[in-house]
Amino acid sequence: MNITILMVGSTSETFVNDGYTLFIKRLKHYIKVKEVILADIKDRKHLNPDQVKDREAIAILEKINTANFSVLLDEHGKEFSSVEFAGFLQKTMNAGTKELLFIIGGAYGVAESVKQKVDFTISLSRMTFTHQFIRLLFAEQLYRAMTILRNEPYHNE
Repeated sequence: MNITILMVGSTSETFVNDGYTLFIKRLKHYIKVKEVILADIKDRKHLNPDQVKDREAIAILEKINTANFSVLLDEHGKEFSSVEFAGFLQKTMNAGTKELLFIIGGAYGVAESVKQKVDFTISLSRMTFTHQFIRLLFAEQLYRAMTILRNEPYHNE
C-alpha cells in the first residue's frame, strides 16, 4: 500500500517543516509515502472563505478520483486512539488498498463537496489546530502507527 498526503498551501513555520520532515523520513522506512502540496489560491485576499474552499476543492476532488481510499482529516471526523488508528491502517492494508489518500485542507477547512466525496473522515482532536500544525501531528501519528504495527518500542501504553 502507498500513502499519499495531500496538503493545501505551504507551511511557513520552520519548526513545523522540520518536525514534519523528520517523521516523513522515519515513516519511509515502513511504507511508501508521497506528498502532494496544492498551491495556495491566487488572489485569496479578495475572496471569502467559502470561495477559497470551493476553489481548493476543484484540485482536491481531482486527486480523490484517482485514489483507492480517501480520508479527510477534519475536526468532525471519527476519533481514534493511536492503537485504534494503527488498527485502521492495518485493516485498510489488509483490504488490498493500493493508495490511501489523506487530505489536510487549507486554513478554512474544505468545501462540503470534498466532505461528501471522501470515503472516511478522521479527527485528530476535537480541538482546532492550524492546517500547518496538523501536518506535523499527523506525520507523527502515522509513524507511531507503523511502530505499533511492528511492535517496536516507540509507543508507550
